[in-house]
Amino acid sequence: MTSLLRNCLKLSRNLPVATPKCYPKLLPSLRTNTTTVEKTETQPTIRKPSHVDVENLKEFGQYVAECLPKYVQKVQIAAGDELEVLIAPDGIIPVLSFLRNHHNAQFMNLSDITAVDVPSRTYRFELVYIILSLRYNSRIRVKTYTDELTPVPSVEHIFDAANWYEREVWDMYGVFFSNHSDLRRILTDYGFEGHPLRKDFPLSGYVEVRYDDEKQRVVCEPLELAQEFRKFELSAPWEQFPNFRELPPPSDAEPKKK
Repeated sequence: MTSLLRNCLKLSRNLPVATPKCYPKLLPSLRTNTTTVEKTETQPTIRKPSHVDVENLKEFGQYVAECLPKYVQKVQIAAGDELEVLIAPDGIIPVLSFLRNHHNAQFMNLSDITAVDVPSRTYRFELVYIILSLRYNSRIRVKTYTDELTPVPSVEHIFDAANWYEREVWDMYGVFFSNHSDLRRILTDYGFEGHPLRKDFPLSGYVEVRYDDEKQRVVCEPLELAQEFRKFELSAPWEQFPNFRELPPPSDAEPKKK
Protein backbone atom coordinates (compact mmCIF):
# COMPACT_ATOMS: atom_id res chain seq x y z
CA MET A 1 0.00 0.00 0.00
CA THR A 2 2.81 2.38 0.86
CA SER A 3 4.62 1.67 -2.41
CA LEU A 4 1.44 2.48 -4.33
CA LEU A 5 1.11 5.82 -2.58
CA ARG A 6 4.74 6.63 -3.31
CA ASN A 7 4.26 5.93 -7.03
CA CYS A 8 1.15 8.11 -7.16
CA LEU A 9 3.04 10.93 -5.46
CA LYS A 10 5.89 10.71 -7.97
CA LEU A 11 3.47 10.77 -10.90
CA SER A 12 1.64 13.82 -9.49
CA ARG A 13 4.92 15.72 -9.19
CA ASN A 14 5.86 15.02 -12.81
CA LEU A 15 2.47 16.05 -14.23
CA PRO A 16 2.21 19.64 -15.61
CA VAL A 17 0.10 22.07 -13.61
CA ALA A 18 -2.93 23.41 -15.47
CA THR A 19 -3.91 26.93 -14.51
CA PRO A 20 -7.66 27.65 -14.64
CA LYS A 21 -8.65 30.36 -17.04
CA CYS A 22 -10.83 32.14 -14.52
CA TYR A 23 -7.99 32.37 -11.94
CA PRO A 24 -4.82 33.04 -13.92
CA LYS A 25 -2.78 34.32 -10.97
CA LEU A 26 -4.12 32.37 -8.03
CA LEU A 27 -2.62 28.93 -8.51
CA PRO A 28 1.02 29.95 -9.06
CA SER A 29 0.85 32.08 -5.95
CA LEU A 30 -0.25 29.04 -3.95
CA ARG A 31 2.68 26.98 -5.18
CA THR A 32 5.37 29.56 -4.39
CA ASN A 33 8.02 28.74 -1.86
CA THR A 34 7.08 30.21 1.53
CA THR A 35 10.40 29.48 3.22
CA THR A 36 12.15 32.62 1.94
CA VAL A 37 13.34 34.90 4.73
CA GLU A 38 12.77 38.63 4.34
CA LYS A 39 15.78 40.89 4.66
CA THR A 40 15.99 42.66 7.98
CA GLU A 41 16.02 46.43 7.82
CA THR A 42 19.33 47.81 9.09
CA GLN A 43 18.21 51.44 9.28
CA PRO A 44 15.08 52.88 10.92
CA THR A 45 12.20 53.86 8.71
CA ILE A 46 12.58 57.55 7.86
CA ARG A 47 10.22 59.43 5.63
CA LYS A 48 12.33 60.74 2.80
CA PRO A 49 11.22 64.12 1.48
CA SER A 50 10.19 64.22 -2.14
CA HIS A 51 12.38 66.45 -4.27
CA VAL A 52 9.38 67.44 -6.34
CA ASP A 53 7.45 68.58 -3.27
CA VAL A 54 10.45 70.49 -1.95
CA GLU A 55 10.89 72.31 -5.26
CA ASN A 56 7.20 73.18 -5.32
CA LEU A 57 7.44 74.57 -1.78
CA LYS A 58 10.47 76.65 -2.71
CA GLU A 59 8.70 78.08 -5.73
CA PHE A 60 5.62 78.87 -3.67
CA GLY A 61 7.69 80.54 -0.96
CA GLN A 62 9.44 82.65 -3.57
CA TYR A 63 6.07 83.54 -5.07
CA VAL A 64 4.78 84.72 -1.68
CA ALA A 65 7.93 86.76 -1.10
CA GLU A 66 7.56 88.44 -4.50
CA CYS A 67 3.88 89.20 -3.92
CA LEU A 68 4.45 90.64 -0.44
CA PRO A 69 7.98 92.05 -0.38
CA LYS A 70 7.06 94.66 2.25
CA TYR A 71 6.28 92.07 4.93
CA VAL A 72 8.12 88.85 4.07
CA GLN A 73 11.64 88.97 5.48
CA LYS A 74 12.80 85.43 4.77
CA VAL A 75 11.58 82.14 3.32
CA GLN A 76 13.23 78.89 4.34
CA ILE A 77 12.80 75.11 4.24
CA ALA A 78 13.04 73.41 7.63
CA ALA A 79 13.27 69.71 8.50
CA GLY A 80 13.68 68.69 4.88
CA ASP A 81 10.26 69.57 3.44
CA GLU A 82 8.56 72.13 5.73
CA LEU A 83 8.09 75.67 4.45
CA GLU A 84 8.49 78.59 6.86
CA VAL A 85 7.64 82.19 6.01
CA LEU A 86 9.26 84.73 8.35
CA ILE A 87 7.43 88.06 8.39
CA ALA A 88 7.39 91.36 10.26
CA PRO A 89 4.77 91.88 13.00
CA ASP A 90 2.98 94.46 10.85
CA GLY A 91 2.43 91.85 8.15
CA ILE A 92 0.40 89.34 10.15
CA ILE A 93 -2.98 90.50 8.82
CA PRO A 94 -2.03 91.01 5.14
CA VAL A 95 0.11 87.85 4.88
CA LEU A 96 -2.45 85.53 6.50
CA SER A 97 -5.25 87.13 4.49
CA PHE A 98 -3.26 86.56 1.31
CA LEU A 99 -2.52 82.93 2.18
CA ARG A 100 -6.15 82.26 3.03
CA ASN A 101 -7.93 84.02 0.18
CA HIS A 102 -5.52 83.73 -2.75
CA HIS A 103 -6.50 81.13 -5.34
CA ASN A 104 -3.00 79.63 -5.50
CA ALA A 105 -2.79 79.20 -1.71
CA GLN A 106 -6.20 78.57 -0.09
CA PHE A 107 -4.83 77.92 3.41
CA MET A 108 -8.29 77.89 4.93
CA ASN A 109 -7.51 76.00 8.16
CA LEU A 110 -5.60 77.39 11.12
CA SER A 111 -4.14 74.33 12.84
CA ASP A 112 -2.45 76.04 15.77
CA ILE A 113 -0.88 79.20 17.17
CA THR A 114 2.03 78.77 19.52
CA ALA A 115 5.02 80.72 20.76
CA VAL A 116 8.66 80.26 21.73
CA ASP A 117 10.31 82.23 24.53
CA VAL A 118 13.98 83.16 24.07
CA PRO A 119 14.85 85.71 26.79
CA SER A 120 18.26 86.51 25.31
CA ARG A 121 16.70 88.12 22.22
CA THR A 122 15.51 91.70 21.97
CA TYR A 123 12.13 90.39 20.84
CA ARG A 124 11.95 87.40 23.13
CA PHE A 125 8.73 85.85 21.81
CA GLU A 126 8.48 84.10 18.46
CA LEU A 127 4.90 83.59 17.31
CA VAL A 128 4.19 80.62 15.05
CA TYR A 129 1.02 80.30 12.93
CA ILE A 130 0.51 76.80 11.48
CA ILE A 131 -1.94 76.82 8.57
CA LEU A 132 -3.21 74.04 6.32
CA SER A 133 -4.45 73.99 2.74
CA LEU A 134 -6.77 71.08 1.99
CA ARG A 135 -7.00 72.10 -1.64
CA TYR A 136 -3.27 71.62 -2.27
CA ASN A 137 -2.57 69.21 0.63
CA SER A 138 0.11 71.48 2.05
CA ARG A 139 1.03 72.86 5.46
CA ILE A 140 3.26 75.87 6.15
CA ARG A 141 4.35 77.90 9.16
CA VAL A 142 4.26 81.68 9.38
CA LYS A 143 6.59 83.13 12.02
CA THR A 144 6.87 86.59 13.50
CA TYR A 145 8.26 88.18 16.69
CA THR A 146 7.31 90.50 19.55
CA ASP A 147 8.22 91.37 23.15
CA GLU A 148 6.39 91.68 26.47
CA LEU A 149 4.94 95.14 25.85
CA THR A 150 4.26 95.28 22.11
CA PRO A 151 0.76 94.00 21.18
CA VAL A 152 0.17 91.81 18.15
CA PRO A 153 -2.93 92.20 15.93
CA SER A 154 -5.48 89.46 16.35
CA VAL A 155 -6.41 87.25 13.38
CA GLU A 156 -9.76 86.24 14.84
CA HIS A 157 -11.63 87.93 11.99
CA ILE A 158 -9.61 85.85 9.49
CA PHE A 159 -9.69 82.47 11.25
CA ASP A 160 -12.42 81.71 13.76
CA ALA A 161 -10.22 79.14 15.46
CA ALA A 162 -7.77 81.86 16.48
CA ASN A 163 -10.01 82.88 19.38
CA TRP A 164 -8.97 80.11 21.74
CA TYR A 165 -5.44 79.79 20.33
CA GLU A 166 -4.68 83.45 21.06
CA ARG A 167 -6.19 83.14 24.52
CA GLU A 168 -3.86 80.21 25.18
CA VAL A 169 -0.79 82.14 24.03
CA TRP A 170 -1.84 85.08 26.20
CA ASP A 171 -2.34 82.80 29.19
CA MET A 172 0.90 80.85 28.83
CA TYR A 173 3.29 83.51 27.47
CA GLY A 174 1.67 86.88 28.11
CA VAL A 175 1.61 88.01 24.47
CA PHE A 176 -1.15 90.61 24.13
CA PHE A 177 -3.40 90.43 21.04
CA SER A 178 -5.09 93.67 20.11
CA ASN A 179 -8.69 93.76 18.81
CA HIS A 180 -9.46 90.37 20.36
CA SER A 181 -13.11 89.93 21.31
CA ASP A 182 -12.54 88.01 24.56
CA LEU A 183 -8.87 87.98 25.60
CA ARG A 184 -8.79 86.27 28.99
CA ARG A 185 -7.08 83.25 30.50
CA ILE A 186 -8.18 79.85 29.29
CA LEU A 187 -5.98 77.25 31.05
CA THR A 188 -5.07 78.73 34.44
CA ASP A 189 -7.41 79.63 37.30
CA TYR A 190 -9.03 82.98 37.98
CA GLY A 191 -6.65 85.42 39.63
CA PHE A 192 -3.53 83.52 38.50
CA GLU A 193 -0.42 85.70 38.43
CA GLY A 194 2.32 85.19 35.88
CA HIS A 195 2.63 83.17 32.68
CA PRO A 196 3.76 79.56 33.20
CA LEU A 197 5.59 78.91 29.92
CA ARG A 198 7.94 81.86 30.21
CA LYS A 199 11.53 80.85 30.87
CA ASP A 200 11.76 83.14 33.91
CA PHE A 201 8.73 81.51 35.55
CA PRO A 202 9.84 79.08 38.33
CA LEU A 203 9.03 75.41 37.91
CA SER A 204 7.50 75.23 41.39
CA GLY A 205 5.31 78.28 40.80
CA TYR A 206 4.29 80.86 43.38
CA VAL A 207 1.11 79.37 44.89
CA GLU A 208 -0.24 75.96 45.82
CA VAL A 209 -3.80 74.70 45.73
CA ARG A 210 -5.34 72.39 48.33
CA TYR A 211 -8.75 71.42 49.68
CA ASP A 212 -9.64 72.92 53.07
CA ASP A 213 -11.89 70.73 55.22
CA GLU A 214 -13.01 73.64 57.39
CA LYS A 215 -13.96 75.94 54.54
CA GLN A 216 -15.07 72.97 52.41
CA ARG A 217 -13.62 74.44 49.25
CA VAL A 218 -10.36 74.64 47.33
CA VAL A 219 -8.08 77.35 48.65
CA CYS A 220 -5.05 78.96 47.03
CA GLU A 221 -2.10 79.71 49.32
CA PRO A 222 1.49 80.92 48.90
CA LEU A 223 3.85 78.10 48.07
CA GLU A 224 5.76 76.58 50.98
CA LEU A 225 8.48 74.00 50.47
CA ALA A 226 9.80 72.71 53.78
CA GLN A 227 12.55 70.14 53.19
CA GLU A 228 14.92 70.66 56.13
CA PHE A 229 14.21 67.25 57.67
CA ARG A 230 13.93 65.34 54.45
CA LYS A 231 16.77 62.98 53.63
CA PHE A 232 17.27 61.70 50.12
CA GLU A 233 18.89 58.28 49.94
CA LEU A 234 19.68 57.41 46.33
CA SER A 235 21.52 54.12 46.87
CA ALA A 236 19.32 51.04 46.44
CA PRO A 237 19.53 48.01 48.75
CA TRP A 238 20.23 45.86 45.72
CA GLU A 239 22.74 46.49 42.97
CA GLN A 240 21.48 45.80 39.49
CA PHE A 241 24.69 46.79 37.68
CA PRO A 242 27.58 46.04 40.05
CA ASN A 243 30.17 46.50 37.30
CA PHE A 244 29.46 50.21 37.17
CA ARG A 245 29.47 50.82 40.92
CA GLU A 246 32.01 50.55 43.69
CA LEU A 247 31.91 47.02 44.99
CA PRO A 248 32.36 46.40 48.73
CA PRO A 249 35.64 44.80 49.76
CA PRO A 250 35.45 41.01 49.67
CA SER A 251 34.99 39.45 53.10
CA ASP A 252 36.93 36.38 54.19
CA ALA A 253 35.02 33.23 53.46
CA GLU A 254 34.17 31.18 56.49
CA PRO A 255 35.31 27.57 56.43
CA LYS A 256 32.58 25.12 55.83
CA LYS A 257 31.58 23.06 58.80
CA LYS A 258 31.68 19.34 58.36
